[in-house]
Amino acid sequence: MNITDIDDMIRQYTNAEIAVLQGKSITMNGQSMSMESLSEIRKGREYWEKRRSSLISSRAGKTGYKLARFP
Repeated sequence: MNITDIDDMIRQYTNAEIAVLQGKSITMNGQSMSMESLSEIRKGREYWEKRRSSLISSRAGKTGYKLARFP
């Protein structure tokens, strides 16, 4: 996936979260979601945000970890 696809997924999850908070029931990827699904929606959004961050870090040449040097 590229950054545009990931941004689209984040946008979909954000819109779903807003809709559920407004008391609406939505269907996303064939699954009906309501207020009870709010934690799942948030987990999905967080997953895509982390994936976006990882993609940006890898493009910048960052490895995602640091090395400790001991004397």
